[in-house]
Amino acid sequence: MMNSISVLGSTGSIGRQSLAAAAHLGIRVEAMTTNHNITLLEEQARRFRPSFVAAYDESAARLLKISLADTDIAVGSGEAGLCEAVSVACEAVVTAVSGSIGLRPTLEAITQKKRICLANKETLVCAGSLVLREAKAYGAEIVPVDSEHSAIFQCLEGRRSELARILLTGSGGPFRGKTRDETANVTPEEAVRHPNWRMGAKISVDSATMMNKGLEFIEAMHLFGVTPDDIQVVVHPQSVVHSMVELTDGTVLAQMAVPDMGLPIQYALTWPDRSPSPYERLDWTRMKDLTFEAPDLEKTPCLGLAMDCARKGGTAPAVMSAANEAAVGLFLTHQLGYNAIYDSVAEAVGRISFVEDPSLADIIEADRAARGYVLTHY
Repeated sequence: MMNSISVLGSTGSIGRQSLAAAAHLGIRVEAMTTNHNITLLEEQARRFRPSFVAAYDESAARLLKISLADTDIAVGSGEAGLCEAVSVACEAVVTAVSGSIGLRPTLEAITQKKRICLANKETLVCAGSLVLREAKAYGAEIVPVDSEHSAIFQCLEGRRSELARILLTGSGGPFRGKTRDETANVTPEEAVRHPNWRMGAKISVDSATMMNKGLEFIEAMHLFGVTPDDIQVVVHPQSVVHSMVELTDGTVLAQMAVPDMGLPIQYALTWPDRSPSPYERLDWTRMKDLTFEAPDLEKTPCLGLAMDCARKGGTAPAVMSAANEAAVGLFLTHQLGYNAIYDSVAEAVGRISFVEDPSLADIIEADRAARGYVLTHY
């Protein structure tokens, strides 16, 4: 079990649950960061007493420094602040920030051989080959926090050589089965009401469009060293089976638990061991149905687009992920229609220059260009 951690994105849903898990396990929190929610970050800092905190937003960081002036907690800002947060004396870094801003801090943590408790899927979507190559070179551990990838990780322990296929499950979101015509007037308030999970706004919208499952598809390719043909997406509305692996002899192993992110977060902090947890247990006598179905890619075109980008590789996933972040941001502020999320992302993928074997600079430029395209054209 880890003795000390840094939490990037401590004020978000995963970040808050990571702090709760650390408190339960008695793990010291050495650093924490936020984008601009300094009110909550100050509360967290006064409770956990880290040595360092940071706000990505520069003006918020200045206010935070004033608020914490009566403490000995150092305050940073911007991308440099996030990188400093992973550089404090800690054993593991929980990357719970949303979006591609998690990429550079993750690479910095890797160079310091810290365990990466990875909840920021965009890091691997945008630069998976680069990140995994660096992790191997420095001997840094990457332990997934996403419930699906944690499930696969757990099922594959000691069985990597026996893997035949990954069965990546997803609930289908709040609009499962609805046509594009039926979702034309969906509001942000409707899109963030996930039937099973309590999550942040951006990931909730991604779950509704099933772009989240597409991002996880790409992430799984990198984490487990498989091709797109080795992964099958399966819609499982009950969110009890968090994912499965099929082994070479046809055996299927599944990891099951209540839909609570606290469990995979705790496992990432204690792996390879397990510790007693405060989370709810499955009540098998109350479970009436566990159903599975194929996704309808015509009704969820974001998933199909992500799978196409996975097969294309290069900068295509980075463009798709960045364009989606920009589009979802516009949707959440009522500046873009729900169905136009897909339209804008697909257009950006088709228009932005493609680099087959990108460097970090190429990936950052693809990200910038994709965001700019969506924000100026929609």
